[in-house]
Amino acid sequence: MPRSTERPARRQQSTAYVALGANLGDARTTLDAAFVALARLPGTVLQASSSLYRTAPIDSSGPDYLNAVVRLGTTLAPRALLGALHGIEDAHGRARPYRNAPRTLDLDLLMHDKRRLDGPALTLPHPRLHERAFVLRPLAEIAPDLVVPGRGHVKVLLAHVAGQRVDKLPPC
Repeated sequence: MPRSTERPARRQQSTAYVALGANLGDARTTLDAAFVALARLPGTVLQASSSLYRTAPIDSSGPDYLNAVVRLGTTLAPRALLGALHGIEDAHGRARPYRNAPRTLDLDLLMHDKRRLDGPALTLPHPRLHERAFVLRPLAEIAPDLVVPGRGHVKVLLAHVAGQRVDKLPPC
């Protein structure tokens, strides 16, 4: 039987936005390690990362969070990327004792191109990103002209949550 000379099809690169948050342990060190881990995902390039922001917990308790958002170029499909994000969380001791519990690391897949998904394990765009200044402020920093499918322009969404405290941290 002759060998095929066709190359396997390359998966098209998608743009994904991921929110990072931590409020237990050394949150800054954990987020720095998460940036590195995200950049090392297979088929993935870290294209942009926001500044770090300090925010009060929402629908939760515990110390303030440190938050950021990254833009990834990735060949990983949405569910595969979500699985990889959970793996990074687990490697940093993420526990899920109850909804919105304080955490060592939280990685939320916000968007994967303009895809819309609504499933038990993954909803895209993230169902609460338009309600959270701690996501919208860093997202607007790295993608000021982004439009969230079904929700609108990031800058407009950010204006609707202007009352939520979000403090940009100085670089280290």
